[in-house]
Amino acid sequence: MKKEIIISGFGGQGVLSMGKILAYSGLMEDKEVTWMPAYGPEQRGGTANVTVIVSDERISSPILSKYDIAVVLNQPSLEKFEPKIKSGGILIYDGFGIINPPTRKDITVYRIDAMDKAAEMKNGKVFNMIVLGGLLKVAPVVSNKGVEKALFKTLPERHHALIPLNMQAVEEGAKIIKEVTF
Repeated sequence: MKKEIIISGFGGQGVLSMGKILAYSGLMEDKEVTWMPAYGPEQRGGTANVTVIVSDERISSPILSKYDIAVVLNQPSLEKFEPKIKSGGILIYDGFGIINPPTRKDITVYRIDAMDKAAEMKNGKVFNMIVLGGLLKVAPVVSNKGVEKALFKTLPERHHALIPLNMQAVEEGAKIIKEVTF
């Protein structure tokens, strides 16, 4: 199993941390991983993306031009990465950030209303974990147990009390992701 994933959105949406948690989750499960962030100098509010590869075998290069899975959280990211998904791949988008929805018919498209769910949970900071839960539902590259271990590894100890809330967000994301049919 090897999955090449791009996660993209505005800075401040938790794109890079989502990728980092996904990569650490892979490490916790003895998988080969790469994590390659990219963001503009403005960070918060500018566009940010992260490429994560999770594999059972050695990874030859972290540089990709096509992806198995794209998670896009805003319109510019959709426009940039929808054409770069391999035929038969997966596109996941947050309904809040997209004005013109995806149009490709040779990929599987999922919508997740993570912003709405984060508001319902009264915590905007779990938005990225809701999206991650949706991703792991449709492409289980790592387990929820791996994610929990990764949170303990990546979050400072003073934030460990927030891990149950984050894991609840992952579970909520798995419940609300829906396939889009054209």
